[in-house]
Amino acid sequence: MADMNDGTILQAEELIPVATESEAECLELGGAGSLARRPFDPEVLTKLLEGIQDDPSATQEYMQLGGGVPTLGIGMDACVSPLRHAGFCVVQTTDFFYPLVDDPYMQGKIACANVLSDLYAMGVTECDNMLMLMGVSTKLTDKERDVVVPLMMRGFKNGAVEAGTNVRGGQTVLNPWLTVGGVATSVCQTPEIIMPENAVPGDVLVMTKPLGTQVAVNAHQWLDMPERWNRIKLVVNEDDVRKAYNRAMDSMARLNRTAARLMHKYNAHGATDVTGFGLLGHAQNLARNQKAEVSFVIHNLPVIAKMTAVAKACGNMFQLLQGLSAETSGGLLICLPREQAAAYCKDIEKQEGYQAWIIGIVEKGNRTARIIDKPRVIEVPAKEKEGELW
Repeated sequence: MADMNDGTILQAEELIPVATESEAECLELGGAGSLARRPFDPEVLTKLLEGIQDDPSATQEYMQLGGGVPTLGIGMDACVSPLRHAGFCVVQTTDFFYPLVDDPYMQGKIACANVLSDLYAMGVTECDNMLMLMGVSTKLTDKERDVVVPLMMRGFKNGAVEAGTNVRGGQTVLNPWLTVGGVATSVCQTPEIIMPENAVPGDVLVMTKPLGTQVAVNAHQWLDMPERWNRIKLVVNEDDVRKAYNRAMDSMARLNRTAARLMHKYNAHGATDVTGFGLLGHAQNLARNQKAEVSFVIHNLPVIAKMTAVAKACGNMFQLLQGLSAETSGGLLICLPREQAAAYCKDIEKQEGYQAWIIGIVEKGNRTARIIDKPRVIEVPAKEKEGELW
């Protein structure tokens, strides 16, 4: 089971006044003008899930059944369950959310990448099957439905094919809100999995995608909302916003598969993917799961260019620099041996053409995570290149 953190929780002060029926429909469909995603408090969620946690006796039976195969239940990115067949286990995750970009095809690809990312966070690079979960909005006209839904499904399917797997089923329902997501399943042997629990003091933290996707998506929506645009137009222009939006889409649709493969090569001690809890929320969740008494300290924040300025202009709405801004299909946060981290970052850039960053350290502690008071913001990209997105 995934960490179940990608639902949209709206706070009253963030609601945008709606003047017309068409604007209300736009909000409900999750298109331009949709509201900022709010991360679900990890501690609150953990408490809500207490009723379905495994009891100790069941876990012991499971471990005996698995013959030494690792097990992992609720709380991290994917569940790991021993199979009846000796030496094998199933790694499985599910996720879905509301549309956040205007392009239905890209939204499908983003949703697929987001689901698969939970497997990649476990070091699992091969997915054996995917299911697609689709909620078709009752607010769509027949014409809108017949255009939008097939495009979204095609994007999801093509994302799966890019990952070396296929969509072989799922569920489609009518729903007041448009939703898209799925289930990813992999049958593995122990060496294919990197359990998220072996960080040690002296490790460093590596991040494989920049932050700021939520800020970029909202800034792009605000181009058509004068009240909102007036709050940020002094720090960013329209071209900056459109470029940031395209960078966010590109980043969200990119698979974390190479990042997962290189985790094995460079002896990673565990990882998580950064999504709805924000960077700090996921770092805290990962720290709590460690066997050793360690804490994570984050010093650097790679952020899509110009989005730090936008976030600051919005007051405390996004909490980007506090690490609480929700991300969608974000990068992997990986605990790596210090001597391996720089080589990991160089290798991923060589293979994919995208940067990764050392953003913090693992030190002796009480299984917590924090961001220092004045983190260094790394603008991504550092310099604009004419004709290139990154």
